[in-house]
Amino acid sequence: MIEHERIVIVGAGHVGATAAYALMLRALFEEIVLIDSDLALAEAEAADLSDANALARPARIWAGSYADAATARIAVITAGAATHGSESRLSVASQSAMIVTTCVGELVQAGFAGIILVAANPVDVMTLMALRRSGFASAKVIGTGTLLDTSRLKQTLAESLQVTPGSIDGLVLGEHGDSEVAAFSTVRVGGLPLSEFCPPGQELDQGQIATEVRDAGYRIVQGKGYTSFGVATAIVRICEAILRNERAVLPVSTLLTGQYGIADVCLSLPCILGAGGVERILSPALTPSETAALNASARALQQVLAHMDLAI
Repeated sequence: MIEHERIVIVGAGHVGATAAYALMLRALFEEIVLIDSDLALAEAEAADLSDANALARPARIWAGSYADAATARIAVITAGAATHGSESRLSVASQSAMIVTTCVGELVQAGFAGIILVAANPVDVMTLMALRRSGFASAKVIGTGTLLDTSRLKQTLAESLQVTPGSIDGLVLGEHGDSEVAAFSTVRVGGLPLSEFCPPGQELDQGQIATEVRDAGYRIVQGKGYTSFGVATAIVRICEAILRNERAVLPVSTLLTGQYGIADVCLSLPCILGAGGVERILSPALTPSETAALNASARALQQVLAHMDLAI
């Protein structure tokens, strides 16, 4: 019997459905399964996706159950509590944790043994919750983290510097949220640091850029009620790196074990991603202020974890 590459997406809301659509267009998986507590929603999204798939590369897309996850390569968890307006991601931590831990428990009970990719907010806290509930090795439980924020940083810099985003290297680290750290010391444009690329007297307002990147999600939510395309594309990029064993370096949320003096919390650092998940966590040289900000970001997440009254 031929085994097909399968991915399950837990949560058929805006992010889950958009991720499924992007994965279908990318033709990474032969089977895409949508799982949702609202079966009618999952069935409707699967049917709509199947209609689109008739004009794309062949794939089987259906609304399934956790039993379908047993042979999946990756399980993406998008189910969680939604934020509204200017509500912070951390403010919905307790609500999301109950949902995410339930979903992970169902996956484990069904025999899933692949890689868990968490996209539910607050993603760093939910990644740790998923790690604890699954009992998996930390390499196999990954959060989308600051991959999207890093893309926003590159896009914002590209507009200011009048180059393509692909010409820019740079990282947003820490929490995917209000305490994230735009590490401008890591930015390179054609191999040049910002201080050398920008002409004298035309230096960028880094504080303003960092704020614009940090608040981008809030602006989108205020306008359309949710975000979907950006995070869905980040999900696809991470899945691609895993499925193709790329060993690509991407900023994703993972369990820290002493990097920069931080441990027992999940947040984003650049990681080498391959078939087994996170193969290596990198610790780029940061300025003292960036290191301090990263530690402050970790403390913000640890404070939320300390106040969560959950039986995991």
